[in-house]
Amino acid sequence: QVQLVESGGGLVQPGGSLKLSCAASGSIFGINSMGWYRQAPGKERELVALITSGGSTKYADSVKGRFTISRDIAKNTMYLQMNSLKSEDTAVYYCNAFAPAFTPKDFWGQGTQVTVSS
Repeated sequence: QVQLVESGGGLVQPGGSLKLSCAASGSIFGINSMGWYRQAPGKERELVALITSGGSTKYADSVKGRFTISRDIAKNTMYLQMNSLKSEDTAVYYCNAFAPAFTPKDFWGQGTQVTVSS
């Protein structure tokens, strides 16, 4: 099994920046990819960014050019650098790990609130 702990959320003004972290522990050898998802009130959870074990990345169109996903393999930690934040980025952000050899295949962190407001 995989345990995920997020940190770094908070309140920021429009145009500001935040950096989220997700520390993974447990059977991390089974992880195929990790990603950040978000869920705003009244909306479905959506993919924000993803990074594979090979280092390939994928972004939602709404965050391209503003957000950057990265990882520190030595620290078993994934990051999401968020710049030029907008009010529509307000949501609970969740860290995800996809480990296809396990049941369940998806593991989630507890979520961290990001609020963009003046």
